[in-house]
Order: sequence, then structure tokens, then C-alpha cells
Amino acid sequence: MRSRFSAFAMHLPDYLLASWHPQTRPVELALDDAVVWRNLEIIRTVAGGPFDMTGIVEFEARYRLLGHSETQHEVSRFQRTDGRWYYLDSTD
Repeated sequence: MRSRFSAFAMHLPDYLLASWHPQTRPVELALDDAVVWRNLEIIRTVAGGPFDMTGIVEFEARYRLLGHSETQHEVSRFQRTDGRWYYLDSTD
């Protein structure tokens, strides 16, 4: 989750697409240059440990858009495939 947040903050759509599960990954991803990601707070995690195949991360990400502070709250699902974690989707 932290690496995906960093990729959003650094405007790295290729990394985001590569970390997205193939079954749910969009064909392309356009990031808004006006969005400035500020910080990430992990609220809770469910599973996602070294012996788990799935995990959930609830987080709040703060950003600025056109001079206004905003917050994105999400509960994200992840799946491990061949030892690597992939973002599946949001349950919110």
C-alpha cells in the first residue's frame, strides 16, 4: 500500500498498473497533475502477513487539489500471486 501511495505521489502510472491485479487492472491510468498527495495513514490491516494469500488495508490518504485539502478513505483488497502482492479493488 505504501509503495502504491508513493507511486501516486510521484506520478508513476506504469508502477501502479504493474502492481494492479491483472483481473481488475485498467488498460491505462491517467493521473491528474493537479493532485498533490501529502500523506498516508494506515487505519487497519486484516491478514496480509508472510503466510497469507490475501490482505485488506484500510487507509486515509490526504492530498491537495486546486488549493483545497482533501481526504480519500478506502478499504483496499490485495492478493499475493507468485510471492508478490497485487491490488485487487476497493470494497468501499
